[in-house]
Amino acid sequence: MILRVKFTKENYLKFISHLDLMRLFQRAFRRGHIPIEYSKGFNPQPKFSIANPLALGIESIEEYMDIDLNNKMPIEDFIDIMNKELPDGIRVLDAKYIEDKKSISALISWSFYKIKFKSNKLNSKEEFQDMVDNWLREEEIIIKKVRRKGRKITERDQDIKFFIGNIVIENFSNEKNSNSESTIVIHCLLKAGDNGNLKPTDFIEAMEKYLNIGIDFDTIDIKRLQLFAEEKGRIVSPM
Repeated sequence: MILRVKFTKENYLKFISHLDLMRLFQRAFRRGHIPIEYSKGFNPQPKFSIANPLALGIESIEEYMDIDLNNKMPIEDFIDIMNKELPDGIRVLDAKYIEDKKSISALISWSFYKIKFKSNKLNSKEEFQDMVDNWLREEEIIIKKVRRKGRKITERDQDIKFFIGNIVIENFSNEKNSNSESTIVIHCLLKAGDNGNLKPTDFIEAMEKYLNIGIDFDTIDIKRLQLFAEEKGRIVSPM
């Protein structure tokens, strides 16, 4: 039976890798005596998967994983046990037994982000909004995708126009200092999953390339707010 779990990855734990996150959960399952199913073979591994892993340095308040259990246990007990075993920054928020055989990794289609950064070339929210609107009306938005395989490095162009669902400017504030910087907060819906994936870092680099708004890349702070599935053209919760 499959238990779908919603959890957070915040604060200093945004700096642990996906592999370390998997190991952290494995230890929590073991210490909490969670009846998780193991793979067969010479080196059995606990059967669970995390959807659309985060890049290093990105926080999230809504991540998902599927866990295969041998025996059904009360959801309240599972949440309580896991939160006692997990470190601060990773909290299990909710869980639900599912019958759909489609994996969480295959289900996820969109990621919703909050991105904060500073810019030294923008004067107003209205100016930035016009630039964003015009940018999204472009016929194509091209980025360079770099792939490394061993010592071989290849580059290819990728059109990400249809990987951007929307961009909403949540906050725009001018700072009275010698640098004349503006602090900007945007929300954006970006394609994620097996049918296309746009990293928020690639999105920000593309926005700077096309709009030339003077983003200070050292000030960028990214947080994932939600993950969505897509059903008949509508975005829906994977739970």
